Amino acid sequence: MGVNEAGVHDWRTLLDPELVAAAAAAPVVDLSDPVRFRENSRAGAAVKAATVDLTGIDVVDRTVGPGAVAVRVYRPQQVPTTRLPAVLHLHGGGFVSGGPDSSHARMVELTRLLPAVVVSVDYRLAPEHPYPAPLDDSATALRWLVDAADELGVDPERIAVHGISAGGNLAAALALRMLREDGPRLRAQCLIVPITDDRMDSPSMARNTDAPVWNRGIGVLSWRHYLGGTQPAPVYAAPARATLDELRGLPPAYVAVMGLDPLRDEGVAYAGALADAGVPVELHEFPGTFHASFSMAPDAAVSRRFLAEEEDVLRRAFS
Repeated sequence: MGVNEAGVHDWRTLLDPELVAAAAAAPVVDLSDPVRFRENSRAGAAVKAATVDLTGIDVVDRTVGPGAVAVRVYRPQQVPTTRLPAVLHLHGGGFVSGGPDSSHARMVELTRLLPAVVVSVDYRLAPEHPYPAPLDDSATALRWLVDAADELGVDPERIAVHGISAGGNLAAALALRMLREDGPRLRAQCLIVPITDDRMDSPSMARNTDAPVWNRGIGVLSWRHYLGGTQPAPVYAAPARATLDELRGLPPAYVAVMGLDPLRDEGVAYAGALADAGVPVELHEFPGTFHASFSMAPDAAVSRRFLAEEEDVLRRAFS
């Protein structure tokens, strides 16, 4: 099975064969200079976003709510007579990078496939804007989405929050915060490879030390930038620290983890804690995959399975 000198399975031997090329070509994540990393990442994402086919989809960038939070709104041009469900999307990027271009192609797909109105939040980024600024922006965008339901043709009772990686953290934290602040009710929380625990002491974090895209060293810097010296991490910054009482009453959750991702165990643990708190949870681990591999090799069979399931989960949440 490919065991290293320490007697631990090497992720390379467990990697899905269709993901080998993607793993070799995975970008190097260097958060020691977050501004430079952000600029490079955004430039690459903008090039890819410019090639996306927008046929049948209206896309508008605007600023909303107190603080003028930037959002990108996707809406099908051909809409049914009934109101559409909505997805509030929170992008990944380790809290320091990313933006609407990062997941532009997938948000166009979901808008078209569900169909739904999708609002992608261009939240402020660390280290210039550490916690709670990104979460505050996410909350502002959600409240605006509800307030603008008539304008957007959205059913305010069918809104799901959706986040990837750092965005998965923000999605989970937003669900917690809205519950405790008696904010807008969410139909579902869709947490994809979520970052949930600043302690980073899980077996998968220790085992996959040089896995593609994400590892403990990257995580240390990411959390340092995001927390900005706040210690210990508050529950709204690190949802894994929430007690069962704090988790009770949250909306149903879907948690997707990648089998070779250092973040795997904390995603599994968070799903388990939600279940223990009585929250309906669906957890799926995709074997042989690495952090966000579905975005780098979307045509691989395992990526197609994940993407189809992601769509199905949202569709069922809205039905």
